[in-house]
Amino acid sequence: MERGQVIEAISNRLRVKLPAAEKIFDKAQIGGEVCDGAKVWFEQRFQPNLVFIDEDGYSQMCIDALKILGKTAATDYGSSRQRDLGQLWADMTRGYLGELAFKLFLKKNGILSELDHEIGDIADYLPADIHRIKKDNQDWRLPNLKISVKTTKWNGIWLDIPGDQFNHSNVYVLVKVGTGRDHLFAYFKKISVFKDKILRVGKDKGLLSDSDADRLYDNLPTFSEIPAYICGFVKKPEAPGRDIFHYDGKMGRKNFKISKWNGKIMPEFLEQIRKNKKVFGEIQFEGIGKFAHSNGYLYNTGELKWKKDDWTALFDRL
Repeated sequence: MERGQVIEAISNRLRVKLPAAEKIFDKAQIGGEVCDGAKVWFEQRFQPNLVFIDEDGYSQMCIDALKILGKTAATDYGSSRQRDLGQLWADMTRGYLGELAFKLFLKKNGILSELDHEIGDIADYLPADIHRIKKDNQDWRLPNLKISVKTTKWNGIWLDIPGDQFNHSNVYVLVKVGTGRDHLFAYFKKISVFKDKILRVGKDKGLLSDSDADRLYDNLPTFSEIPAYICGFVKKPEAPGRDIFHYDGKMGRKNFKISKWNGKIMPEFLEQIRKNKKVFGEIQFEGIGKFAHSNGYLYNTGELKWKKDDWTALFDRL
C-alpha cells in the first residue's frame, strides 16, 4: 500500500475529498508518525484509533461548552489575543469533542467512562478529563490515573502542555478532531437555525428573496459525523530526573526549523540550540512557527505511544 493508496483509503474512510486526505497524511508524515511506512501507519495506527462522533454527541459537547463559557478566559494561553464569544464557544466545543472521542475510544476497548463537564471553575478540570470509569462487571469508580485529553485539528503535529500542567496529570492523550473552522455553522444548519430563524427573518423583512435565501442556505457547510483520531499519549515520568530535551530539525539559510521535540521546553533550551546550530535567524517550529509560551512540555506526534500493547498497558493501570 503506497502513499497514493493510503490517501485514497483515508478519503474513503473519512468521506473527504482527496486533497483533504492528502493533507491528513502529509501532516502525519511531518509529525514523524509514518516511520514504518504508509501501510503500517494506516492499518496499525490510524484506522484502529479512529472513532466517529454523531449529532447527539456533538450536541452534548456544544451544550457542555456553553455551560462554562462565561467562566473561561477569552485569551489564548500565554497570549493577549482576545477571542470573541462565538470563537471561544467553537474552540471549547472542539476541545470537548476530543474528550468525547477518547471516551468513545475507551468504550471501543471495553471501558465505560464519564466526563466531568459540570458548571464550575475550569481550573478544577485541568488534572483529569475522565471523571469515572467502569470495567467489566465492576462498579463505577475513580480512575487510578489522572488523564488529560488535548485536542488539535487534522493539521496538528504537536502535543503541547504549557506551564505547570505536566505536573497535574499522569497521562496526556492527543486527539486529532476532524472539525474545520465551520463546524458550529454546520451544526446550526443541521438544527435549522439558519432556515427557520435567520434566513426567515431576512425574507420576512424583505432583505432576501426566496432564491437568495436558498442560495445562502445551500452554500452553508453541511453537518456530518465527525471523525477523530486518537493519535497517542505520553506518561508523566514516575521518577523524573534532569530536564533533558531531545530535538531534531533542519537548518535553512538563516533559520532553523524544529520538526521533532520530546520533553521539557524552556527559553534557555532554544538559546542552546541557537548556539549549537549557529542560527543567525529565527528558531521556528514546523507547522506553527512559534508557540504562545516557551515553558512547558512538548512532543511531536511521532514521539507519542500508540501501539496496541501501549494502550493495553495503560488501560490495565486505569
